[in-house]
Amino acid sequence: MNQHYKIIAQEMHLRDQQVSAVAALLEEGATVPFIARYRKEATGSLEDTTIAAVRDRIEKLAELDKRRQAIVASLTERNLLTEILNRKICLAQDLVTLEDIYLPYRQKRRTRATIAKEKGLEPLAREIFAQDGRKIEAAAFIDPEKGCENEADALAGSRDIIAELVSEDAEVRTVLRQLFARESTIQSKLVKKNEDNGAKFKDYFDWREPAAKAPSHRLLAMLRGEREKILTLAIRPPEEKGIQFLLKKFIKQNDFAGKHVTLAVEDSYKRLLAPSLENQLRNSLKTRADAEAITVFSENLRELLLASPLGEKRLMALDPGFRTGAKLVCLDGQGKFLHHTIIYPTHGGEKLHQAGGTLRRLCETYKSEAIAIGNGTAGRETEGFVRGLNLSPDIIITMVNESGASIYSASDEAREEFPDLDVTVRGAISIGRRLQDPLAELVKIDPKSIGVGQYQHDVDQSELKKSLEDVVVSCVHSVGVEVNTASVQLLTFVSGLGPTLAKNIVQYRQENGPFAERKQLKKIPRLGPKAYEQCAGFLRVRGLKNPLDSSGVHPERYDLVEQMAKDLNCSVSELIQNETVREKINLKKYLSDSVGLPTLNDIMAELAKPGRDPRKAFTVFQFTEGVNTIEDLYPEMRLPGIVTNVTRFGAFVDIGVHQDGLIHISQLADRFVKDPAKIVKIGQQLMVRVLEIDIPRKRIALSLKKNRVMS
Repeated sequence: MNQHYKIIAQEMHLRDQQVSAVAALLEEGATVPFIARYRKEATGSLEDTTIAAVRDRIEKLAELDKRRQAIVASLTERNLLTEILNRKICLAQDLVTLEDIYLPYRQKRRTRATIAKEKGLEPLAREIFAQDGRKIEAAAFIDPEKGCENEADALAGSRDIIAELVSEDAEVRTVLRQLFARESTIQSKLVKKNEDNGAKFKDYFDWREPAAKAPSHRLLAMLRGEREKILTLAIRPPEEKGIQFLLKKFIKQNDFAGKHVTLAVEDSYKRLLAPSLENQLRNSLKTRADAEAITVFSENLRELLLASPLGEKRLMALDPGFRTGAKLVCLDGQGKFLHHTIIYPTHGGEKLHQAGGTLRRLCETYKSEAIAIGNGTAGRETEGFVRGLNLSPDIIITMVNESGASIYSASDEAREEFPDLDVTVRGAISIGRRLQDPLAELVKIDPKSIGVGQYQHDVDQSELKKSLEDVVVSCVHSVGVEVNTASVQLLTFVSGLGPTLAKNIVQYRQENGPFAERKQLKKIPRLGPKAYEQCAGFLRVRGLKNPLDSSGVHPERYDLVEQMAKDLNCSVSELIQNETVREKINLKKYLSDSVGLPTLNDIMAELAKPGRDPRKAFTVFQFTEGVNTIEDLYPEMRLPGIVTNVTRFGAFVDIGVHQDGLIHISQLADRFVKDPAKIVKIGQQLMVRVLEIDIPRKRIALSLKKNRVMS
């Protein structure tokens, strides 16, 4: 077994066989969702998040090996590789340790130590560092031709060499790194000349706290302040502790040599070790803060993508605006664009009257069952106008979060789908479709544009992208994709497909009509056996030929289900429709080397509810009437809101006044709360209490204390 798999198994508390099974499946071209859903026997039913973590760790260890090989090659080429050194390099378990081992042999730019060595002072440095009682003859190393002018110059050069030797000691770096991690304080101060530009960093003008305990959002805020030259930042432990450790380790005598080693050690710490280890600690803290911020973003994105869909209802969507009016579109139950116009519900007079007449007429013409209103500029005013028309009570009227809609409407994909429509009309279509099926519409937008992150532009962008893509993929596969209505963008995320095959599927659908059964997918150009294996179970076909095509049962298990039906003298359809018949199935009878109880239980769950949507049922939400701006609020006011973002320091809530309020973590419950995500989720409906309103700064403080969550 690959040694890395044992390391991963130990780190993640898994069995060696689980890790090796995941690695083997990934190597064969299987995707994370496919492995999690259809290869449970091999992995021991690992969750998709665990499988993704194993994948990422394998990649990291492969990068470590690549660096290890490069170091060995460099040392071999320079005839520096010894058996002991090679063994140390091979045993290094992380990049930091590996680089510490390599540090003394690294080809570096000229340093004070290398300049001293060029002056011929290395033997003198070794004599002093040894502190063995011999008399130090520094005058013997004076050589003006090499640049060593006098005895003081010789001693200074030897101290530079000793300082570098100390700073490159792997054991020293390990101990001091632990000291830095354990006892460093992060201290931020204002850059005086930039005070006027740094109001948003006011809390950190004179801030100090243990670095190990600094939460992600504070650390990222301070680092941003430093980057914008508003703050200066220092992250170090007490200097005397680091120096004391070095002195205890290296000082052997209190004589001439010992005094010079003391000077060299102090210089080594202040000039070489402390700056280097501070940079490493910064990187470590930044990595930790990034990971936490990315986790917050990922959790929020998952909740947003899995928001309750309205479903296949005919609807009208409005993208409001004051000056330019509200862009109005009508869509059918599958989100197909039918009609568009502009109304002016906020202009008053005749235009207001015309807007009401137009909206009523279009509702009747297109049999609209719901009206979606974007929550941006003029959103509440437009909502009030629509509700004031006293339409049929059967028509659902609701606000829709339009974050990112403008991004999609201006994209190449939107232009390709609606080449003759204005971007504002495309935006209204996106708002309507987002109500029908949030997942199907939001996958068209870069997750970073949706606005549910925490310092998203400050974190490692490649790690953020990978994590968010994993979330999107996970959500798409947990819901399943209707192949006859899915967009290219949605199909792109399906296991085994990608942009090219997604386009080919849509093109085939347009040229040949709707798919009647799953196996038609095999006719798609370039969709080979492996791609079919990976994608088929996640694509739903609501055909009449095979009822299993609309379920999550993989085609590779159709024969098994048909055998179950045959054994009970019924059809597969009857097996699905009749619970009494299904209860007669003896699962143990169908166990085999490749099919275990996890797969059989999944099949039974699918037969009970084929293609069941795991998302919650849609519930209508309405803001408090008459509360449209921040000026309408007052302390102790209670009103409904909907969570728009969850961070480590609290949750932001839309209460319908164009400015989200903040429920600080201390106001989320009547008990101590460590993680806001344990209390609230994005999209959750709440009844909140207004604590404080700061109109000039547009800040609203809210509370959930002694309030009941609505849903």
